[in-house]
Amino acid sequence: MTSIIMLLLVEDDPLITDILEDALTDSGYEVVKTPNGTEALKEIEADASRFRAVITDIQLGGKIDGWAVAQRGREIVTSMPVVYMSGDSGHEWASRGVPGSVMLVKPFAPAQLVTAVSTLITDAEMRAPPSN
Repeated sequence: MTSIIMLLLVEDDPLITDILEDALTDSGYEVVKTPNGTEALKEIEADASRFRAVITDIQLGGKIDGWAVAQRGREIVTSMPVVYMSGDSGHEWASRGVPGSVMLVKPFAPAQLVTAVSTLITDAEMRAPPSN
């Protein structure tokens, strides 16, 4: 039996969202899309544990940026894998990104995102204590 791997994708550009969603779903992931930080936080607050990873753009065009989205996800699920995406904020990743996250600088190939997500999820599973 295959378990569902649900991802939260936070991106304000619909074209980029569609491209990334296609790449992720083609790789077997299920994706919940949100266009801004406010909607992303609603999804996280509702049930962060359903997400196996958060993928977020940094500049989301509102009060809540991707740094805040990822930080909140990690507050609720301390092992939450996070992939940041940005065309102009990559230089801030070392100081503002959550530990163990990945930064993809736009433009990047969708396959790079799939690889980053897969690697982070596998790493998180290997660090998790065994379940009884």
